[in-house]
Amino acid sequence: MAKNKRKNMGQGTRGGATLRKRYGRIMDSLHTYHKCPSCASPSVKRESVGLWACRKCGHTFAGGAYIPATKLGQTSHRIRVQN
Repeated sequence: MAKNKRKNMGQGTRGGATLRKRYGRIMDSLHTYHKCPSCASPSVKRESVGLWACRKCGHTFAGGAYIPATKLGQTSHRIRVQN
């Protein structure tokens, strides 16, 4: 019988529960498909640290290490649009 698929495989009891939960949330968001800023389809995957690419339209852009758009980047974009 196959084991259940878990987020935090191989962690054991190291680090504490809070850090393992935080790591699980980061890995979840890292491996999901994100929305493309160009074609708006949910097909953006991470190429390498900070580089994201849409598998549908081929648009490649820089973003955060674990998510395509960081909070600081969203804030600076909002300020640029207002001015």
